[in-house]
Amino acid sequence: MRPHRAYSPGLTGVLPWEEGYHLVEVLRARVGDRFTVFDAEREALAEVVDLGPPVRYRLLEERRPEREVGVEVVLYMALLKGDKLSEVVRGATELGATRIQPLITRHSVPKEVGEGKLRRLRAIAVEAAKQSGRLKVPEVLPPIPLEAVPKVAQGLVAHVGARTLVREALDLTKPMALAVGPEGGLAEAEVALLRERGFTPVSLGRRILRAETAALALLALCTAGEGR
Repeated sequence: MRPHRAYSPGLTGVLPWEEGYHLVEVLRARVGDRFTVFDAEREALAEVVDLGPPVRYRLLEERRPEREVGVEVVLYMALLKGDKLSEVVRGATELGATRIQPLITRHSVPKEVGEGKLRRLRAIAVEAAKQSGRLKVPEVLPPIPLEAVPKVAQGLVAHVGARTLVREALDLTKPMALAVGPEGGLAEAEVALLRERGFTPVSLGRRILRAETAALALLALCTAGEGR
């Protein structure tokens, strides 16, 4: 069986149904096959002992890889049209976000996320964590109005026309709160409100980026660009 990572909260020896189904029905695992299990704190080499259902495994060797950013990274992302939020959740997970908080903004076309879509976004976060070797699966929360964003210790908001560069405003020792608007951008009043909550408007370059691109560019500058 090819190398595989499975998400198993608590490393209890029993895989969640979806993970077990994928291991047995898709990857055709057999008793004795080895794979990797992980949760928010650790990962381990495991061996299949019972195909179930549920699939049961035993731990062989525990590991504690250092693949997290080291501070909390919250992405406040305005709701987007179509399936663009899925792209953001996938990329944000790969880039180290620990929480993804969708926002309802003045120019957001969608104003809500149904339970079915929220479940799908959370499943995408799990898959992206598995693929990228992360331990933590970021929370994907129900949307809130932008006005409900709390005051933060360090915040950066992508804003066309801002002159401050990310590297000039970023403190790697502090938790990061990153905000990105929808396709139509954030209204000036919304940017002003975020300023009051501790966010600094920052530039992502001279070009106009799509909202989903801007979110991943901002995250990449704060994490991958700093070797995090």
